[in-house]
Amino acid sequence: MAGPKLKHLPDLSHLAREGQRIAVRATPKAARDRMQVDGSVIQIWVTAPAEDGKANKAVARILAKAMGVAPSRLTLVQGQTARDKLFAYDP
Repeated sequence: MAGPKLKHLPDLSHLAREGQRIAVRATPKAARDRMQVDGSVIQIWVTAPAEDGKANKAVARILAKAMGVAPSRLTLVQGQTARDKLFAYDP
């Protein structure tokens, strides 16, 4: 599957620290993939449906792209079936 084709992502490279926990509010089945950072709240909308982990994988890809890291470095720690998710960065 191709990566997200987002043109304007915020720079979240400061979050790429060992053991960093990143809270994300995710919305599946959106009209388009996009990301918004409002203060400390990271919101990600993905077109993928919330079935078989597709939306979680799409959220991780977008977050990783904004952080400038490989998606394999992000682990979903909490929120597999919830909108509020917690990712951990492991270098």
